[in-house]
Amino acid sequence: MRQSTLFTKTRREAPKDEVSKNAQLLIRAGFVHKEMAGVYSYLPLGRRVLENIERIVREEMDRIGGQEIRMATLHPSEPWKQTGAWDNVDVLFKINSRTEKEYALGQSEEEIVTPIGQEYLNSYKDLPLKVYQIGQKYRDELRAKSGIMRGREFTMKDMYSFHATQEDFDKFYAEAKDAYLRVYDRVGLVAKATEASGGAFTTKLSYEFMVLTDAGEDDILYCGSCSYCTNVEVSEQKEGEKCTRCNGAGTLARAKASEVGNIFDLGTKYAKDFNVTYRTQDGTDALPIMGCFGIGITRLMGVVVEALSDAKGIVWPESIAPFRVHLIELSNGNKDVESEAAELYRELTAAKIPVLWDDREARAGEKFADSDLIGIPLRVIVSEKTVASGKFECVTRATGKVEHKSISELIGHLTHE
Repeated sequence: MRQSTLFTKTRREAPKDEVSKNAQLLIRAGFVHKEMAGVYSYLPLGRRVLENIERIVREEMDRIGGQEIRMATLHPSEPWKQTGAWDNVDVLFKINSRTEKEYALGQSEEEIVTPIGQEYLNSYKDLPLKVYQIGQKYRDELRAKSGIMRGREFTMKDMYSFHATQEDFDKFYAEAKDAYLRVYDRVGLVAKATEASGGAFTTKLSYEFMVLTDAGEDDILYCGSCSYCTNVEVSEQKEGEKCTRCNGAGTLARAKASEVGNIFDLGTKYAKDFNVTYRTQDGTDALPIMGCFGIGITRLMGVVVEALSDAKGIVWPESIAPFRVHLIELSNGNKDVESEAAELYRELTAAKIPVLWDDREARAGEKFADSDLIGIPLRVIVSEKTVASGKFECVTRATGKVEHKSISELIGHLTHE
């Protein structure tokens, strides 16, 4: 893409009403547009990042047997009343139509997916079933804050599983936990599987996946010697105490963290609410055990910005960056430089390497500042100096490392990583 045709522009200052780093940087760099508190539109650069995150999530959910569907976000009120959530979920958006019917905007999908399962789960041979979707969610937050990390409208991946036995569910629960950790690793984050209560969903223990960040809304305790991590609210241990999980080998530290996903054992609650049964191998009817597995897609994007940005701007991991290469043309009217930049753009595009070509008539300092703000992993500079040497200046955004490569060396490096 030519940056001269990109309709968004960078801005020097963020809106005064934005205090979170992720919202400030994403707005300044032209990734999102704020509509109101807790609601953002995603512009071309932001959409590309979201699609890359969704691709990674899809790959990992498909890997553990998930089947993607798309569920309605406008819900009839009846299933919500049947589970008791209509009166008990305080963040539920409720709508009264002109026909005097009541509806809800989906903030989760248990009330929709369970009746769907009821229609197709007849026998133990139909189990297990794992379905997921990536779509919009709506929550009537009293105080939307933290930019795109806590909103009233957001994108979420939610998976729901149905199992014949607790043993089978526990096996899949472990598989899903591993898949979640792979997702976070692939988007450049280190997440901790944190033990917490199930909240409004279940009384059983659940896992929340937390990334350490000063912008986090949760306080956690974690061990430096083992994988033990727990939410402070449900922990009987205190900061500085020896970890009981690894027999005192490590000490518990306290930190701020941001939730980027959760998994719940729903038990048979929703199966009971909707009278969902399946025929067992011995011919009797039984209730399936259900699980719920959520990842906030837009929230994850915000956490990446919070965790990985620096004083100059965003530092996208290559796996989710809007482009892999930011091609900076410094021609100052030199036709040889313009021609070389155009040729490099053609060859990168032909090699299927996503590239943003800054072909604007702007000062070098402005282009470099914008490149730092936007945060594409590799900056490739074409100038009179590089044309003369036959080598392009290649700067890694995350480290500042500078290398000089020919076209063939650059493309070979990018296509064989």
